[in-house]
Amino acid sequence: MYPEYIKRSLLLFVVITCFQQFVNAQANYKKITNYRVYYGWAKHYPQDWMITRQFVNDGKSYFLLVNPQTLETKIDEPDFYQVKPMTIEEARTFFKATPYVKALQKAESQSVSTQDAGIESGMPKQTGITLTADLCPSHKPLDKIIFTDIIAEFKKVEHPVPVALSITGIWMRQHPQDLDWLKKMQDEHEIYITWINHSFNHRVSATLPLKENFLLEAGTNINFEVLETEMAMLKNGLLPSVFFRFPGLVSDKKLVYEITDFGLIPVGTDAWLAKGQQPQAGSIVLIHGNGNEPLGVKDFIKLLKSKTKSIAKKQWLLYDLRESVDEEFQGE
Repeated sequence: MYPEYIKRSLLLFVVITCFQQFVNAQANYKKITNYRVYYGWAKHYPQDWMITRQFVNDGKSYFLLVNPQTLETKIDEPDFYQVKPMTIEEARTFFKATPYVKALQKAESQSVSTQDAGIESGMPKQTGITLTADLCPSHKPLDKIIFTDIIAEFKKVEHPVPVALSITGIWMRQHPQDLDWLKKMQDEHEIYITWINHSFNHRVSATLPLKENFLLEAGTNINFEVLETEMAMLKNGLLPSVFFRFPGLVSDKKLVYEITDFGLIPVGTDAWLAKGQQPQAGSIVLIHGNGNEPLGVKDFIKLLKSKTKSIAKKQWLLYDLRESVDEEFQGE
């Protein structure tokens, strides 16, 4: 057993850390400059964090950090930590035994496919799914029924309900009211959102073959597509996660490694509902919440209604994407 003074110190640390994460996650960083990839080790007892970004906002320096054990991210000021700058190779070696780095390595090992490279599912022992909804550029409004229905179905067994949203910079710009509604649902603890980087422009051509389409289109600036989206998230009060979803699920090996060099884990799917793919235990399900895929939304609502009794008995749940991926690599 720990002495009482150590218990009190640990409790105070937890309270302070939770408060800082809450404040930082809700902050809107409106005056960002020098936003860049920056790797390093940041320690504040008892937790080691991996630094992935550095930026300045209104004259103050900040880090974007990831907990390599849980895949949680946060924004914090450097002065709170013991800091050691590293190259990407040094950082990945230092944290090589963690679920975060193992997930990056798995995504790289699955980089050959033109479509759906990256992490496609969580642990098959899970009695439920991880829901991901993509918010690609669209002139149509947000499909709010997705969120109101999962809140209604899960209110007695999961609260808030976890959902991962793949968001583009263009969608944020086009739909400020819908974005505010999502933030309000999160602020009211109805849903818990993991924000996935889905590129800024989500370029797509109706005529180009897949190997030359989406982010593989000639002239694509991958630094802009990734970092500008993260800055837009921060300016809108969203906390970037460690995940990335390729537009159209299209990539090649070179692009996958470019994304993992940003410290981002590509997330695919093994159940794109609008394409008739049926979810299994532990599936990462894909639907579009941007109004452009009514069939996928309809199929998801149908799936949800079919699981009403199982949900009530906690035999079919929605999983946090971070926990789902983290669990797969714990103990390896």
